[in-house]
Amino acid sequence: MGRMDISFDQVQRQARLLPFREKAMLARILVEELDPETDEDVEQLWLAESRRRLDAYRRGEIEAVPGDEVMARLFAKFQ
Repeated sequence: MGRMDISFDQVQRQARLLPFREKAMLARILVEELDPETDEDVEQLWLAESRRRLDAYRRGEIEAVPGDEVMARLFAKFQ
């Protein structure tokens, strides 16, 4: 696929207009493009981490935070 006739500045301006969730999706796509090789262990490591966090939650060691609150905090932090 050839390069489109669009400048970096145009892409950047358009990306800044995207809603937060779409910016996050775009960021993920770009990172994957930069580093297409993924560590095969990453999936297993994230699975182990999620189990560890769930167990800690069930033991009362950590509290759950609603997803919309987490997203609002992240949005505020990165604006």
